[in-house]
Amino acid sequence: MTTSRLEAFTDGVLAIIITIMVFQLKAPEETNLEALYPKAGVFISYLISFIYVGIYWNNHHFLFQYIEKVTGKILWANLHFLFWLSLIPFTTSWVGENHLDDSPLALYGFTLLMCGISFVILQMVIIRAVSYTHLRAHET
Repeated sequence: MTTSRLEAFTDGVLAIIITIMVFQLKAPEETNLEALYPKAGVFISYLISFIYVGIYWNNHHFLFQYIEKVTGKILWANLHFLFWLSLIPFTTSWVGENHLDDSPLALYGFTLLMCGISFVILQMVIIRAVSYTHLRAHET
């Protein structure tokens, strides 16, 4: 399988993640600027999560420039990565609505940690696949 199909799937999932997060932003009923203040926590948690997702999307894009063929291990590592990213909208909402209470913040931090770990795993799987491909090419 070429990388384009996997990249398109990943782009779609990330677009849905961002869409879910932005739909969780609710406008206040009042029309004055002071009405936005209680929503500051929700907006800040959205902003931080948007930046995280954007960084991962950018890094994913550049990572897949190094491979020509997707293996089963790469597919599973990518799904593992997308699983943890898919939890970001929930944890973002929970943190934003609860103004940095311990449990929501701990789960948010754990989710971001697991996103990072799963991306490192994806990188390692891709490095092994690329190294193996280059070794095989030199043997023939």
